Amino acid sequence: MKVTVVGGGVLGTMHAWHAVQRGHQVVHLEREREARGASVRNFGLVWVGGRAVGEELATALRARQLWEEIGARAPGVGFRANGSLTPVRTEAEQAVVDEALKLPDAPERGFSWLTRQQARARNPALRGDFLGALLCDRDAAVEPRVALPALRAHLEATGRYTFLPGREAREVGTGLVRDDHGAVHRADSVVVATGAWLSGLVRELAPRLPVRRVRLQMAQTAPLGEALTTSVADADSFRYYPAYAGTALEALGAGQPQPPVAAAHRMQLLLVQRADGSLTVGDTHEYDEAFGFDVTEDPYDHLRERAAELLGRPLPAVRRRWAGVYAQCTDPAAVVHREEVTDGVWLVTGPGGRGMTCSPAIGETTANTIGW
Repeated sequence: MKVTVVGGGVLGTMHAWHAVQRGHQVVHLEREREARGASVRNFGLVWVGGRAVGEELATALRARQLWEEIGARAPGVGFRANGSLTPVRTEAEQAVVDEALKLPDAPERGFSWLTRQQARARNPALRGDFLGALLCDRDAAVEPRVALPALRAHLEATGRYTFLPGREAREVGTGLVRDDHGAVHRADSVVVATGAWLSGLVRELAPRLPVRRVRLQMAQTAPLGEALTTSVADADSFRYYPAYAGTALEALGAGQPQPPVAAAHRMQLLLVQRADGSLTVGDTHEYDEAFGFDVTEDPYDHLRERAAELLGRPLPAVRRRWAGVYAQCTDPAAVVHREEVTDGVWLVTGPGGRGMTCSPAIGETTANTIGW
């Protein structure tokens, strides 16, 4: 087949990946010169542990397997099976872990409990005061700023893939895509995966799209100066991932509310070390548009304080701050919105904060659904 993919983020790129791997010819359009949206403004986490039971967890587990295979074929994506640790500092937080460890699928998620000494042996950079930590051994990481170019380089080497940056799709219909340069790209199959760009052409294709936009703030520090051998989360993350829902989490919410700034910005601490030794730090969640054009400093102060408590040392100086916007399905049970908007044209959007984690499996499912 001839396949045209509209959208150069990780979701679009993974659809191109599966099309090429199945022997098809792909033309890939991206309106920017390089992807600039949520696909590069994220942690690079392949985050399995906290996913909801059912389709979401199954998708994340399959994606984790695919990421490992892709990482072996395209080492430039920076895949590493580093796992994650979530230190807990109170008995109420530990009760949430105890419930999670009793889940029937806890082994699939890679859950296990580590004492403080065991956690520090696994990740010596954690010198702060905590009771112990939840290990999620299935979690992993990639390098978001370089993963997409690495994937494209691998695809281009096949001779069946053409990337056209700086091309905005203006018309999409059965068998064709017309871009803003006046070029017409004819195809047997079209996938539109334009991330948080939900207006214009996307609204014309799907006027009642069940997707909302979410804004976040993140930062990147100077190099830590030592290895952070796992990704790290704080126990506030339990509040935002469905795997931890239960009576213990309800008790945590009632008896141990978040600090005001964390609650106001719906925050959790996540730390991931980049290949150069720096740390990606975040994040906040904002749901009510219109979003601000600036970033707010209070959340960064909270993140620095919380990270220092876990590391037992000040966080390195922040070198970059940014905001990002991603698309999220309004149905919390939906992993992604996938719709054939017209014959042979598929719109795929709304994975939310799961885009980097789940995109390989989402692309595979689309490929199977279309019949690639």
